[in-house]
Amino acid sequence: MKKILIAAFALCVMNASAQKGKWVKLFDGKTTTGWHNWHGTGVKGWHVMNGTLMTHGKSGDLVTDKEYENFELEFEYKVAPKGNSGIIYKVIEKPESSASYMSGPEYQIIDDSGYPAKLKDTQKTAANYDMQPANDFTVVKPAGEWNTGKIIVKDNHVEHWLNGKKLVEYEYGSTDWIAMVAKSKFADAEYAKPHAKGKIALQDHGDMISFKSIRIREL
Repeated sequence: MKKILIAAFALCVMNASAQKGKWVKLFDGKTTTGWHNWHGTGVKGWHVMNGTLMTHGKSGDLVTDKEYENFELEFEYKVAPKGNSGIIYKVIEKPESSASYMSGPEYQIIDDSGYPAKLKDTQKTAANYDMQPANDFTVVKPAGEWNTGKIIVKDNHVEHWLNGKKLVEYEYGSTDWIAMVAKSKFADAEYAKPHAKGKIALQDHGDMISFKSIRIREL
């Protein structure tokens, strides 16, 4: 009996490990299943059109129903000319939370060359928004074209990728990270308190933004 229990336990562990590394679609190309509006229930203002998930703005952020800790997230996005958006991770959704980006790091998405306001390097595409700039500004494709992004979070090691190139790398919750946050606008926000897991949000910054091929695998 003991051997049977050990074998069964080992099989469960193996199955859990296999499931953990399996790619799962966060957007199936047809519905908004698995998502909801920030501080809401269901989805309003975001639409599925020709296999893409998009909004014309003023719809509110779209947030996953599930929380994630260690993961690899892949996606494609197309930002409108002069547009601004982002993907926020480790999102904590509380009634008192003012905005998703005030609780977790953001992979910045923006029209670098056409945005009407002057941008700091930490506000350009693929940056760890307002904290750490991308190491190459030539990789991004222009507004109106599809770009491929990737976010990896593994034991607090974080990477931002764009079109096949790693542009940002940092240690979430490290001494250096804490020092950077202390000097930022996030110093008094939920963002400043390192936390293991959270939801993923697609940011509605008031501009048209489209996403497709969104998939994730837990690490």
